[in-house]
Amino acid sequence: MRLVSLLASATEIIAELGAGDQLVGRSHECDYPPAITALPTVSHVTINTASSSAEIDQQIKQLAHAHPLPQNLALQALSIYAIDIPLLQELRPDVIFTQTQCEVCAVSERDVARAVAQLTGFYPQIVALTPHRLVDVWDDVLRVGKAIGRTEQAQQLVQRYQQRLDSLRDHCTELSSKHKPRVAVLEWLDPLMGAGNWTPELVSIAGGNPLFGEIGQHTPWLSWEKLQATDPDVLIISPCGFTLARTLQEVTVLQQHPAWTTLSAVREERVFIIDGNAYLNRSGPRLVESTELLGYSLWGTASGITIDQEAWLHFR
Repeated sequence: MRLVSLLASATEIIAELGAGDQLVGRSHECDYPPAITALPTVSHVTINTASSSAEIDQQIKQLAHAHPLPQNLALQALSIYAIDIPLLQELRPDVIFTQTQCEVCAVSERDVARAVAQLTGFYPQIVALTPHRLVDVWDDVLRVGKAIGRTEQAQQLVQRYQQRLDSLRDHCTELSSKHKPRVAVLEWLDPLMGAGNWTPELVSIAGGNPLFGEIGQHTPWLSWEKLQATDPDVLIISPCGFTLARTLQEVTVLQQHPAWTTLSAVREERVFIIDGNAYLNRSGPRLVESTELLGYSLWGTASGITIDQEAWLHFR
C-alpha cells in the first residue's frame, strides 16, 4: 500500500503504527519522525511564513477573501496551499491522508479532492481526519489504522496513550488539590489568540484551570484588555506552526506591549514557551508529551515529569 500524508499528525500516526516505510510522499509540514523528511514533498505553502505574526495573519485574511489563484503547469493553487499534481500522479498513492479541521493549519480535504480530480488512471482513497478534542484524536488514530490495515495496533496505541494521560491526571490532580493555577495558552501573538479545541483538555489534565479557549471549539481571538483583566497565573506561549526558535524571534511583540509587565505571570516569572509546531498544536501522538510539558510548566520538578528540554523554555 502506497501512502501520501498531507497532515503532519497523520504522518506521525502512520509511523507509530509501524507503517512509515509505506509512505511515498509527504506535506511540507511533515517533519517527524526525521527519516520521513527524505520523502518527496507534495504540498507547498503559498504565503511567506518567514514574515512576522501580524504579516502572516494579514496574508491569510487576504487570501481568504480572494478568488482562487489560476492553475499553471506544475501546481494547482488551493487556498493557502498548493499541491504538486504531476508529482502526485507520479507517486500513484493508494491512500492520501488529509484533514477537515482547519484550512489554515494544513492541506484540507477540499484541497485534496480538487487535486485528485485532475489525476488520470487511478483513484486514491482520501482519508480525512477531523480532530477537535482528545476523543477525536484517538478516533483518528483508529481511522488511520483501519485505512492501512492495522486496526489492532491502533487500538493498542490509543489504550497506551489514554493510560499515560490517566496516570498524569491523577498525579497532577493531587498537586493541584490546594490551588489550581489559571492558565492562558496563546496560540498566536499578533493579533493575540487563545487556544481551543483539545488544548483546554490538556491543561485540565495537567492540573490547571484553562482560560479563554473552549473544548472542541476553534481558537478565539483575544484582546490585550481581556488578557490583562483576566490576569492568568501562568502564561504559555505556543504559536501554531512555530518552533521554539521561531517563537523567540516573535516574542518581542508581547514584551513591547505596555500591558505585558502588568501581568502577574510575567512579574512572577511564570511564562513558558512550548514548541507549538511539534507539540500543542499538532493533533497526533505527541499530545501526550504536550500534556507533560504543560504539567512541568505548572509544577516543575514536583511533577516528576521528564521533558524534552529542546521543546520547552522558561521565559524570563
